[in-house]
Amino acid sequence: MAGAAENLSSDAAGAPDVVDVKYGFSRPEMYQKNLAGTVDPPYDRHVFLCYKTYDSWPSRVEGPDNDPLPRLLSAALKARKDTINVKTRLTICEGRDGTEFSDGDVLIFPQMIKYRGLKDSDVDGFVEDVLVNGKPWASGVEEVLFGSHVFVCAHASRDQRCGVCGPVLIEKLKEEIELKGLKDQVFVNACSHVGGHKYAGNIIVFSEDKEGKIAGHWYGYVTPNDVGELLDEHIGNGKIIDRLWRGQMGAPVGHSESVGDKKIANGERLENTEKPKENGIQDKKEDVGSCCQGANGFSCCRDGNFEVKKTVEIQEKKGVGKPSSWIGNWEQTDVLAAVAVIGAAATIAVAYSFYKRSG
Repeated sequence: MAGAAENLSSDAAGAPDVVDVKYGFSRPEMYQKNLAGTVDPPYDRHVFLCYKTYDSWPSRVEGPDNDPLPRLLSAALKARKDTINVKTRLTICEGRDGTEFSDGDVLIFPQMIKYRGLKDSDVDGFVEDVLVNGKPWASGVEEVLFGSHVFVCAHASRDQRCGVCGPVLIEKLKEEIELKGLKDQVFVNACSHVGGHKYAGNIIVFSEDKEGKIAGHWYGYVTPNDVGELLDEHIGNGKIIDRLWRGQMGAPVGHSESVGDKKIANGERLENTEKPKENGIQDKKEDVGSCCQGANGFSCCRDGNFEVKKTVEIQEKKGVGKPSSWIGNWEQTDVLAAVAVIGAAATIAVAYSFYKRSG
């Protein structure tokens, strides 16, 4: 992808209009697809590893031949996929020393927590404590994130469309945030591949509703002209921008379903959106699956219904929960009443037998 990045720089230097038509906001594929339902696979937890700057990321940030920290974290998630009971997505975001997020910081949504300074040697312990067992990291200090967080795909070495659209959107977002006086309330960061480069500009917004719930909402085909509306309507008023909405963290929305007037933040929540458990600690018996997907494109999802199905099969083999054939389709109250009558009759019979023998 180095050659592709060089070609992009060459095009940009010589003919910016050509670049915009090929890779930017004027390309013919814009607005050609219904975006609702294009978040795939569905997931329930998003982990961001802050690492270097977007213009230094290789095509596969977490690939086997690249820097150790993202590679080790990606490999650890993949290795523990059968024991991570919450569907988890991994993405790289920028880490700049002296800013809000530095190299090695880990951000976790919807739990809204941050751990600072993850090192190569810490990866296994971090994954075991936080992502497998749902506990605070024994070797780190858990910090609470506040405000709204916006991640923009600017992964140029992975796809030139995000490489062109992402930086422009980041600049525009920061400009509008400054103008609207939201600098301490809305935070913007570049991120790596999130899937669906053809929908660039791609943005993920994490914000809190009036009940304290967090959901990551994905937007595609976002242009600089949409930034003010996203800040005012989505973050400010809690309304989804239907024409740009790709989906959200949690229960998926099918391609054929209409977004309609679904709302987030200060409005009504989308149906089927479940409230995350406090402090991000998930019950291991919960009916969820496991998935980790990062810049190298791997996915280690497993069926969240597997454990439930397995339990039912075991119970059926043991005869647990199966009523006797004579019960048939009776309601539970009828069964209990019948058992009570039979028990009473048996008690009277025993008492009468004892009376006869004693007489």
